[in-house]
Amino acid sequence: MNFKSVINHFITSLKPPQAGEAARHARRAYRKQFSFSQTVFIITIIFLFLPLFVLLLYSFNSSKGMNWTGFSLGWYEELFFHSRNLWRAFRHSIIIALSSAGTATVIGTLGAIGVNWYRFRLRGYVQTVSFLPMILPEIIIGVSLLAFFEGVKLKLGLTTIFIAHATFNLPFVFLMVMARLDEFDFSIIEAARDLGAGEGQILLKVTIPVCMPGIVSGFLTAVTISLEDFVITFFVAGPGSSTLPLYINSAIRFGVSPVINALSVVMIGGTVILTFLLRNFLKYIAAK
Repeated sequence: MNFKSVINHFITSLKPPQAGEAARHARRAYRKQFSFSQTVFIITIIFLFLPLFVLLLYSFNSSKGMNWTGFSLGWYEELFFHSRNLWRAFRHSIIIALSSAGTATVIGTLGAIGVNWYRFRLRGYVQTVSFLPMILPEIIIGVSLLAFFEGVKLKLGLTTIFIAHATFNLPFVFLMVMARLDEFDFSIIEAARDLGAGEGQILLKVTIPVCMPGIVSGFLTAVTISLEDFVITFFVAGPGSSTLPLYINSAIRFGVSPVINALSVVMIGGTVILTFLLRNFLKYIAAK
């Protein structure tokens, strides 16, 4: 045995014994531990969540500037006790988001079921037109809605914001319910008809429960889009109907107030809690 063989034998004896297949999987996992895709994923997560961490940190800063001067809850006190206009705008946003999302969910769900069930001459045209608000730039939709409201002499305010948001949210609900219906087993409907169920019973007791994951997802998406929309709301809002994005846009002209940071932290916390509460519910209705 030469010197090189002795060295290799000595190095091999220092390694812990592993089964052949297990050793190959372990080496493969170790090589992939620092793969390029995982590195890009980590960098992306840091890029997305670092601003949220900075926002959280400076919501507890005792001064308005970017220099850390000490920990303080003063901005949260001002948020909850001395920000009446801010909470009015937030209340407007919540009312508009829930009402417009609910309206878009009802119309979008029924529209998706009708387009999926029935075959008519303008079926393809209806599907194409329903997706236009998702494709067109928001500024075009905002200007078009403003011209429409002015043409019908409808006063700008919360009503026009509600109509605009419901119109813009409708395609998102329609798309999600259509995606759910594409996986629908229509033999269930035939079985329900054989058992004597009418069209109304089939709709309420068979189709809608099956589509419920898509309906809930569409509603939550519509609420999120409505809460954060600025461009369309800017064109169709009237005096005294400011929503939260409009209020924040007006406020940051004089500098970013830490009160906005505090409100953002409260909204992030509420969103996280709501997400965890709805997670099991969505799993439950998806499994039914």
